[in-house]
Amino acid sequence: MAKHGKKYREVAKKVDAKTRYGIDDACRLVKETKTAKFDESIDIAVNLGVDPRQAEQNIRGAVVLPHGTGKTVRVAVFAKGPKAKEAEEAGADIVGAEDLAERVEKGFLDFDKVIASPDMMSVVGKLGKVLGPRGLMPNPKVGTVTVDVAKAVRDVKGGKIEFKVDKTGTVHAPVGRISFSVENLQENLKSFLYAIARARPATVKGQYIKKAVLSSTMGPGLKIDVNQVLSLTERG
Repeated sequence: MAKHGKKYREVAKKVDAKTRYGIDDACRLVKETKTAKFDESIDIAVNLGVDPRQAEQNIRGAVVLPHGTGKTVRVAVFAKGPKAKEAEEAGADIVGAEDLAERVEKGFLDFDKVIASPDMMSVVGKLGKVLGPRGLMPNPKVGTVTVDVAKAVRDVKGGKIEFKVDKTGTVHAPVGRISFSVENLQENLKSFLYAIARARPATVKGQYIKKAVLSSTMGPGLKIDVNQVLSLTERG
């Protein structure tokens, strides 16, 4: 039985499994190998030479993609008083304190990202069982627990994404959509890979970025030239 449909097999012929594509070429080709009628997400998977069981190698961070992900992000903010007003003015979709915590406990989860002012963490902390498994728990390491809630809201709305290495040493992230121009995809992908390259822990020996694969939701994977990714650390 065929694993993939005719359309997939046709576009897959454009991809050479042995080739390690440059970032610019990969962004062009990923658009040419789309198979779905909907606006597919374009994602990157980067396999790192780290041991996530070691605290200092459990890589986690955030980066603002210059052109966003193409997805509208609904942001919930836990804040009171002036901070709540700042969050609302910055474009937060939902703002509250104990009242919002009560709604979340009862099953309200109509948001994609949670931001909290530090003074609200005693309230938000009790929602760990609800928010934690969904990857929604605010964390100071990625800027979602902050005094400057307005900036955090603007960043998230403007294309900030979080990344975290999984148990296999791989980081997955969205970098755009098929409808994006090649140039915008390239800039997003380079920004993300640069953030990964900069996150290299001092304790990592040997090759850090082992493999990187770019793909659309329904399209074939494109292997990226790791040496070009590593050269991004020379930017800036």
